[in-house]
Amino acid sequence: MRPPSSTPERQHFVQVAYHVADIDEAMPRFARMMGIGPFLVRRHIGLEPVSYRGEPSALDISAAHAQAGPLQIELVMQHCSNRSAFRDMYAASEEGLHHLALFPENYDAMIAHYRAQGHEVATELVTPEKRGAAHIDTTAALGHMVEVYRVNETLYDFYRAVADAARDWEGETIAIEV
Repeated sequence: MRPPSSTPERQHFVQVAYHVADIDEAMPRFARMMGIGPFLVRRHIGLEPVSYRGEPSALDISAAHAQAGPLQIELVMQHCSNRSAFRDMYAASEEGLHHLALFPENYDAMIAHYRAQGHEVATELVTPEKRGAAHIDTTAALGHMVEVYRVNETLYDFYRAVADAARDWEGETIAIEV
């Protein structure tokens, strides 16, 4: 099953993401606390291009994904000190809820929706699979960012892989490198 698409009038969040200080320490902690796993881990994800508040930038992150019922849980660790949507909220040693993510029916319309309400795009990025996202700075209104995906088939495939791994999880394997 595909995650539901969102319109500005009706949004369906599909992921809750946390910034973590140490992704290898966080995965077993979240697995124990939430009863979720395994985490599919991507290290030092190549991101090109990246922009921070409209200016060219660079970002070095690792991410781990596990399924929790209908929601995906993402753990993100930023390795570099560059300004980003993550550093806007957390220092390298700090942890907490960072964003909720959605699959927009129309990427540009969703970005325009948030901009019309006065929310700036903090970070925009593209992955090697040509999927990407924008982190909308909604922290003043919501206490966290909103991530708007650039959706393609590889993103649907990745979400399906995370959900499939969780279906048969028996609690032993905490991380699978992908």
